[in-house]
Amino acid sequence: MRRAGSDLVKWGQGRRYSYSCTEGENRQLWSSGHHLKSCRDVAFSQDGQKLFTVSKDKSIHILTAEEGRLETRFPKAHEAALNCVLPIDNHIFATGDDGGAVKVWDLRRGSAILEARQQEEYISAMAVDGNGKILLTASGDGTLGVFNVKRRRFELLSEPQNGDLTSVVLMKRGRKVACGSSEGTIYLFNWDGFGAASDRFALRAETIDCMVPITDSIVCVGSLDGVIRGVNVLPNRVLGCVGQHLGEPIEQLAVAADGKLLASSGHAQKVKFWDVSALGSMVVDDYRRKKKKGGPLRALSSKALGSGEDFFADLRDEAEPEAAAAEGGDSSDSDSD
Repeated sequence: MRRAGSDLVKWGQGRRYSYSCTEGENRQLWSSGHHLKSCRDVAFSQDGQKLFTVSKDKSIHILTAEEGRLETRFPKAHEAALNCVLPIDNHIFATGDDGGAVKVWDLRRGSAILEARQQEEYISAMAVDGNGKILLTASGDGTLGVFNVKRRRFELLSEPQNGDLTSVVLMKRGRKVACGSSEGTIYLFNWDGFGAASDRFALRAETIDCMVPITDSIVCVGSLDGVIRGVNVLPNRVLGCVGQHLGEPIEQLAVAADGKLLASSGHAQKVKFWDVSALGSMVVDDYRRKKKKGGPLRALSSKALGSGEDFFADLRDEAEPEAAAAEGGDSSDSDSD
């Protein structure tokens, strides 16, 4: 699931469904079934006019966002099934596959301008700096890869972390990089210090499957337990529960352009929307208040667990996620570079 303006896209077995986020107007705009196998990832171009899709069938498709018309196709783009795609500018985009290979493509040439396989496991997520120069790749082998797009070369790999790295985002005005892991830990790296993590923050969650920044210091994290947590980075705090998918893992998160609306998807083929506008004004200081262990997470939206609104009236018979317990983490809470 990715965003462009007020539209969100959800994908399934080789098909894409677009929904309008305007209240009361959620509807299917178009669908497409060009891929032969399941569609693994989608992303809008920088100008929002095109939609990039990658698939288990090893192909890359570029469609018009307005109509869903197929414009460009790269069949057999990788040797292994594709897992993620990231537009860098209006001409350059990157792809990663299940075998750890990364390619950077130039639409003007119609071919890859950088090809590398430095990581041993699947590429789970990618991020790029504001200048479109440095590409970061998170991998199932626990490493963070660094590639120089402008010079078209591989730079370095971080030390392996515990578990798979499942997500990567830039924080603190690009001075910090945060990576989520399958072990439920957020690893922090200093910019230009990617060799080893500078800090780590263990959540009381089984996994971190996806992560999206809301502000320069706050991210929303999706986990196997179905809870969406709001997390502040440096000082490291779990702020509370934004929302949840009862009994199913969170697969993807996307935030609207204005940062006020979060969309989430899980195994139930549903897209849910959460008001995260309050996170933009939250300030977290270094003082850590003592709280009772085993207490519930603070509700950060009106539909979240513990908000007082009876959102789950029709789900009373379902068990609540165990992860609605108190959160914590071992961290230095430092903001040093």
